[in-house]
Amino acid sequence: MSGNKDQTSTLQSVVDQASAAISSGIGSLTGNPADKREAETKRATADAEHDLSHTAAKAGPFTVNASGGVAKDDPDRSAGSWNQTVGSAKEALGGLVGAEGLRQEGIRQNEEGKGQEAQGQVKDLGKGLHDRVGGAIGGAVAGLTGNAAQQSEAQKQHDDGKARQRGVEVDLQKQARQEI
Repeated sequence: MSGNKDQTSTLQSVVDQASAAISSGIGSLTGNPADKREAETKRATADAEHDLSHTAAKAGPFTVNASGGVAKDDPDRSAGSWNQTVGSAKEALGGLVGAEGLRQEGIRQNEEGKGQEAQGQVKDLGKGLHDRVGGAIGGAVAGLTGNAAQQSEAQKQHDDGKARQRGVEVDLQKQARQEI
């Protein structure tokens, strides 16, 4: 495996994929089966790193990623989801009993909830990106100054930002599957 301690770096997986491609080319040129096996091992490692980097577990409004980052959804995401659920129920009930006003109110509340959830997702993506970049820069600076505590805090900031972004991705993928 690569030298990346947590094995969840997308950048490291790209570097390892490039290394695998070079090893594969060398193996093809030389015809050496050992070079070909090494290239396949590097490729499998890179694929595993990439998959792990994009893995996140979501439980309610909380997301945890493989590198240990934890994030809680922006409140607009939960409120928007609730408004969608209540709006859909009102719409269904209004349609069932013939109350057009209730049905229209449900449609409006559902649409409002979709917008509210999307607004929360945008906030979480922005905060996640900010935390990842800030954590990466802070970690680099702390590494140069030799401040291990600051470096650890910067890594946590980065990992939490990554979890925040992955949480939005999980929700968007879930929504896309529901629309199919």
